[in-house]
Amino acid sequence: MIKEIKLNYDFSVFLNADYTQHEGSCIQHQVHELTDIHEKFGGFPKTYTYANTVIHQLWWNNTQCDFNDIGKQLGMEVITVSSILQPPGCVIPIHRDTFFQINKRYPDRKELKVRANIYLEDWKMGHFLQYDDVVISNWQAGTGFMWDNNVLHIGANAGMEDKYTLQVSGFMM
Repeated sequence: MIKEIKLNYDFSVFLNADYTQHEGSCIQHQVHELTDIHEKFGGFPKTYTYANTVIHQLWWNNTQCDFNDIGKQLGMEVITVSSILQPPGCVIPIHRDTFFQINKRYPDRKELKVRANIYLEDWKMGHFLQYDDVVISNWQAGTGFMWDNNVLHIGANAGMEDKYTLQVSGFMM
């Protein structure tokens, strides 16, 4: 399941945040949790390293941003909200979302889990997202995509400026 979405929201809280408080590699869990994807390619490439997979991810709660408004606009029950700063030269390799936090908090819920990936700024040269054979660029702030755990996707910043996205995860309503 994949669909285009639009969120009308003041993104300044996410864009003005201090992203220096967190740095990590987006592949820390991929190398263990998504081996079925990597096996198709002969294993996880050793050329993906900490240095070229860095992200700065911040987690938000309902007092910092309005889960109800966001959820109403997106047609979902919001469980988690995070924002990611992806520095120039960094890649999030092919993966699918596993909804770790939702599965941990709500192991018995059977509703469709979804993630909305929303661009916080207008597109800049070198920023892209790919799912299947579709490469996305030239986006507008507030637009993005919603998908379930079956959609393989890639995000990259081959540009010269930071790339900012918002990840909203929860249950489809």
